[in-house]
Order: sequence, then structure tokens, then C-alpha cells
Amino acid sequence: MARLPLIDPETTTGDIRASFDRMPVKLNIFRMMAHAEANMIPAMRLGNSILHRQKLSAVNRELLILQVAQLEGGAYEWRQHVPIALGVGVTQRQVDGLERGDYGGEAFNAAERALLAFGREVTRNVRVAEPVFADMRKHFSEQETVEAIVAIGFYMMMARLTEATETDLDPAAGMRVYDGGKPRSS
Repeated sequence: MARLPLIDPETTTGDIRASFDRMPVKLNIFRMMAHAEANMIPAMRLGNSILHRQKLSAVNRELLILQVAQLEGGAYEWRQHVPIALGVGVTQRQVDGLERGDYGGEAFNAAERALLAFGREVTRNVRVAEPVFADMRKHFSEQETVEAIVAIGFYMMMARLTEATETDLDPAAGMRVYDGGKPRSS
């Protein structure tokens, strides 16, 4: 059971209520984040931009998110992002490798191995060793490199939120939540 009560979306008002009303699923992570009223909407916008607006590919982004969840013990993020990862093209073999902490195995191509080595360094050490950074740069643009760091940092924050508060796990909502956050065509 969560260490803090989950906010009931029906009792919220203003922009937070409008945000909840647009959600296809009112996940516990958002109900916990709602305690930080001033931060909830900016955090959700950042999360949405990571999921839908980065140049970094969806597969590479999900590999990093799952790696962060595995390294940080983020059970909530793992549960929600495995279906998303599979839905955008990550293979079950890659998910299994990430779950075991095997980031250099044959399930990953050279670019993905460089990305995951980089992700491990950012998550564990903050500073990235020069050979790891150089290998990342062989495969990814400056924009993708910085976007990877932003995605890692965001999901480290979310893992800390859910783990520190012991946020109750929701059933995996996967692609329903992911698709619900896509920019709408005009």
C-alpha cells in the first residue's frame, strides 16, 4: 500500500482536473504526482515530449527506460513500459536481456549496445567515461545524446517517486496510455 494516499482525480480542480479528464487511464503514478501540484503538469509535459517528440527513436527510448527501471528497481516503470517497448518494436529477447542486466548481448546491435553502455554510465556514475561517450557519438547525434540524458533523468525521477512512496502497481496500461499522449492531428 502506498505510503501517501493517492489523489482522487474527481476531487481535483483547475488545470490538474483538466489533465486528469484527458487521461485515458488515471494511473497511480499520476495520482501520486498530483500531490506536487506545481510540478505535475510540467512533469507530464516533459514526459509526453520524451515519449512523442524526441528525435531519439521509440525503440532506443524504450530500451533506456527499461534499463533505468532495471537499474533503479523501478517496478512501476518496468510494468508500464514493457508493453510499450514491445509495441514500438523492442523484441522480447531484448526485454529479457535488459531484465537480466545483459546490455551487451547479441540481442542488441552495435548502436544499441553503445546506447545502453552510455545509459548505464549516466544512471550509475553520472559522469560518462570518454570511450563510452565516444562510442555513443559514433551512433547518435548531439541532439539524440542529450535527449537520451533527459529521458534517463526523467525516468530516474519517476522511479524514485514510485519507489520512495511505494506507489501501488497498476495493471499494465501499455499502448493505451502511450497512444493517448500522442499529439493530435489538426
